[in-house]
Amino acid sequence: MNTLLITGGAGFIGCHCVRLALTQGWRVVVVDKLTYAGHRINLADVWEHPQFEFHQADIGDHGVMSTLLRDRTPQGVINFAAETHVDRSIEDVSPFLRTNVLGVANLLEVSLNFWNTLAPDHQKNFRFVQISTDEVYGSLGETDKFRENTPFAPNSPYAASKAAADHLVHAYGHTYGLPVLTTHCSNNYGAFQFPEKLIPMIILNAVQGRDLPIYGDGLHVRDWLHVTDHCQAILRILAVGRPGERYNVGGNNERNNLELVDIICRTLEDELPARDNISMKKRGLTAYTQLKTHVKDRPGHDRRYAIDADKLHAESGWSPSVALEDGLKTTVRWYLDNPVWCDTISTHYQRERLGLR
Repeated sequence: MNTLLITGGAGFIGCHCVRLALTQGWRVVVVDKLTYAGHRINLADVWEHPQFEFHQADIGDHGVMSTLLRDRTPQGVINFAAETHVDRSIEDVSPFLRTNVLGVANLLEVSLNFWNTLAPDHQKNFRFVQISTDEVYGSLGETDKFRENTPFAPNSPYAASKAAADHLVHAYGHTYGLPVLTTHCSNNYGAFQFPEKLIPMIILNAVQGRDLPIYGDGLHVRDWLHVTDHCQAILRILAVGRPGERYNVGGNNERNNLELVDIICRTLEDELPARDNISMKKRGLTAYTQLKTHVKDRPGHDRRYAIDADKLHAESGWSPSVALEDGLKTTVRWYLDNPVWCDTISTHYQRERLGLR
């Protein structure tokens, strides 16, 4: 049983975890519905890998998921499959309920049925890992951090759907004995992130000389976690995590949105100076910071998130290794070097404002 079933593996974080798992010697079976943010191009470099297998399917499909578990006999299921963008959840919660709640309920049920067929030694080694978010905890004031015992207080429809799934995961562990683990990460960034999210949107808008939208006063704080650090943590939790436990995964990189945008602008000036950017010249602008534009705030916008990952460090030795400025430099460079990916992934979304229903 050296196989992992990774759902949502063609999405942003999922595709990075797929690559890391392959380098660690796992056979990886990916299931992805390939909605707007999940795309085959995200896995193009591993498509011919002998230990890689892909299936386009919905985690809510009982028959397909049952068959895959039975036939591939994975040692673990890592569930990345989710609708993730808060603004989209404000416009229409239905897809979030279908995938994030009902889909997870089905995935738990078929995993439990599969687990019950395993021999005792294989049952002991099996793990179901639910990838969640710090947003289930709600919003913080100027001090303190989220810990694993912080009560859930989700404020957005997206966060509420993830919290519901997390409760289901806990219930399947407590009631049926399924060996479950849940991770709560802070805001991820890095290559292959769909440009509805803040960092890739700011990079691509700046390159094209478009306004850089900053919600409200721009002082909302997030803890930024490089996606490679996150995936290292997930596979450590898979290996040594205690069934039934939650683990917070944070980057120790708190910045408000104004600070973050300024770092991206400075990085872009190093990589593609505004004075050399034709799109900036057309607007008569000489610095990317001149593109900053405050827009109407997101409804119900949480003020601050911050993660305490001491539990994970104590139990696994994991800690984040990528400093924010270094991670943003490599991220900016990746988006500049991959215009074909940017054009392909953005076919149905032109970075228009969402979430103001």
